[in-house]
Amino acid sequence: MADRTPNGAGDGDGIRTFPFPVDLSVGGVGIQVGPMGTERRWHADAPLERVHRIDFHVVMLFTEGPVRHMIDFAEYEARAGDLLWIRPGQVHRFSRTCEYRGTVLTMQPGFLPRATVEATGLYRYDLPPLLRPDAPRLAALQASLAHLQREYEDTETLPLSLHTSVLRHSLTAFLLRLAHLAASSAEAARRQADTTFTLFRNAVEKDFATNHSVSAYADALGYSRRTLVRAVRAATGETPKGFIDKRVVLEAKRLLAHTDLPIGRVGAAVGFPDAANFSKFFQLHTGQTPVAFRAELR
Repeated sequence: MADRTPNGAGDGDGIRTFPFPVDLSVGGVGIQVGPMGTERRWHADAPLERVHRIDFHVVMLFTEGPVRHMIDFAEYEARAGDLLWIRPGQVHRFSRTCEYRGTVLTMQPGFLPRATVEATGLYRYDLPPLLRPDAPRLAALQASLAHLQREYEDTETLPLSLHTSVLRHSLTAFLLRLAHLAASSAEAARRQADTTFTLFRNAVEKDFATNHSVSAYADALGYSRRTLVRAVRAATGETPKGFIDKRVVLEAKRLLAHTDLPIGRVGAAVGFPDAANFSKFFQLHTGQTPVAFRAELR
């Protein structure tokens, strides 16, 4: 098989893994396409409302919402017109299955050749699971998925070998559209993160001497704390608090090294009215007291 499933712990880590339900697939081919609903199951005893893994790919296109779905510790809220793309090995959990409306596509690893796997980014775990296409892209995806579903359900006009080939080609067409949407969404998210970080960086540069609060910066910029954390971590690899503290320490070092201000005045200049608190903060982040740092440079 050209496709592959990532190595996983399976049931040994206490998280149950469900294989692709070949017995539930029309004609036993390596995909399933059909409506979402309470009757959908990966396996006869699959507890969809409990945390579990699957060793196959799932794409859900929603016609109603909102629906909340957990994937690898993150809660996603899907609305009508959104898609969720879950990849093999990801830990996820459904909310009440009666809330799910739309079309679900499942794909068995090995159903597509390697070239298609690479072209469609089937194992791009860095891409966002939740996709929100604009109206033209949504219409194209809906038409492509509907065509795939018709081919999937038509088991009479072609022999099995040709039927399977047609399904592979139809599936590839749908996945190429989906992969383009996922890549575009990731790029848009990156640009948004860059913009968010730039605004945060500028705000810190302006106010670090008086404001050390992540929540205060988030409120002032109109972002949630979680959004700010994601943006700063993506841009710098550190937390917003770490970024603020680093800027405070830099300014304190500048004043200690290049002025004769008393230690208390230096602390007050970077937002610490109490000299003892400033000394503790500085030592925590540099391993030296302000006095020792200044003496080392004189």
